[in-house]
Amino acid sequence: MRENRLPFQLEACWKEKDMISGRVSDAMVMIMRTSGCCWANKGGCTMCGYRQASVSTVSEDDFNKQIDEALSKYKGEPFVKIYTSGSFLDENEIPAPIRERILKEFSRCERILFESRPEFVNEEVLSALPKTVTVALGLESSDPDVLSVSIKKGFTPEDSRRAGMLIKSASMAVRTYLMLKPPFFTESAAIEDTVRSAVFADEFSDEISINPLNVQRGTYAERLWRAGELRPPWIWSLAEVLKILSGTVNARLMSSPSGGGTMRGVHNCGNCDRKMLDGIERFSFSQDVKDLDVRCDCIKNWQTYLESEKILGTAADLERGFSDDLALGGAKDGGIRH
Repeated sequence: MRENRLPFQLEACWKEKDMISGRVSDAMVMIMRTSGCCWANKGGCTMCGYRQASVSTVSEDDFNKQIDEALSKYKGEPFVKIYTSGSFLDENEIPAPIRERILKEFSRCERILFESRPEFVNEEVLSALPKTVTVALGLESSDPDVLSVSIKKGFTPEDSRRAGMLIKSASMAVRTYLMLKPPFFTESAAIEDTVRSAVFADEFSDEISINPLNVQRGTYAERLWRAGELRPPWIWSLAEVLKILSGTVNARLMSSPSGGGTMRGVHNCGNCDRKMLDGIERFSFSQDVKDLDVRCDCIKNWQTYLESEKILGTAADLERGFSDDLALGGAKDGGIRH
């Protein structure tokens, strides 16, 4: 928890593109400073560093100033996304009066998105929400062992399914997040788990967002990464998941990788990363697998990597030791490629 953060200021606010009813739309994204995720206080997830955006206490006056700041930057975008360090529906994190004000201020929006853990989703809470709401659920994986051991999520896949079905029955939309390559996963196993999880989530999801592991600071995942026991996924693996799932699920498939093209995020050889990530962004809007067709010789390295992991039976970073540049980049500056 970083106390130098001022509780009356937004953590961040920016504009981007997303979808509304099948068309590309302008969106405003706001990240609010809160007291943090309730689960983080019990240890949290192995890969989540969002507690760094938390402050110890946030008063209602602080929240109202954050809302005022967001409104000063709002230019009528029809889509607004409201993120916190945890759950928008957790009244211990976002008090009910603050939640009500936010929804009122943006009541003219065609679409409002926020995140919540499934335990805060119930019929009473949903009955007070406008039908323009999309609730984002961090399912991550449909395998209960993955959630409890690899991610330490604190809930089960059935908890997310229950919440998703409740949201759908209340005539609201669901965006489900899946994690590609949690800790301890080989590349092949990660692809298979994400595909299975997407099929599971399709029943209650309007959108499925594939989130490749991004090594955030101060996390257990970072400890593994620095020790060479974890490599974030290849972009080829992300593209493979999207290709396999295209046409097999009804939900819109999407991915907007954090840290993409860096050593901490999903990456290839460095030469094709930008082209691959641009193709994945195009696919997220078009759903056309042709947008994923990028050529680079490093696809052979990826294929070799998959086979080598199977032979060696390890999820360790097999590139470590073969390139001093990779190792030094991770140790000195996070390995960000420019």
